[in-house]
Amino acid sequence: MYFFRKKDPNRPTSFNLKVMHIINAIAISMFVLGIIYKLIDWFILKK
Repeated sequence: MYFFRKKDPNRPTSFNLKVMHIINAIAISMFVLGIIYKLIDWFILKK
């Protein structure tokens, strides 16, 4: 499978790929924080 391949030492590291991974990690963490905030808002901070 793709996930279990070893990294190819001859492959150059791409700055664009690193930036894409950073932006993707930020987007996923913001999404999870938004879900957690909504759950807290609904169940704990009932108004």
